[in-house]
Amino acid sequence: MENEFLIPIAFFALVYGIVYLFVRRKERLALVNKGVDATIFDSARQPSSLKWGLLMVGIGTGILLGRVLAYYTSIEEEAAYFSMISLFGGIGLIIFHM
Repeated sequence: MENEFLIPIAFFALVYGIVYLFVRRKERLALVNKGVDATIFDSARQPSSLKWGLLMVGIGTGILLGRVLAYYTSIEEEAAYFSMISLFGGIGLIIFHM
């Protein structure tokens, strides 16, 4: 059973999605009741290529340094990969935000 960790992730994603849809629906209904156009939610935004580029560079760096960390230390391989990918992916997103 290698994929048992996906069950809680899927559960929380489902709960988040349901709550998000209900909150969005309430916001739209409130705007319609006030007479405001609710098309502000439909604005098609292009995803930022810089953000995705920095995230992918961070993930790639995390994989590389996770491998180095797992090889040269006594840290387990899974922990090394997960921690480095999370760390450098997050650093890439922080750099994009600044």
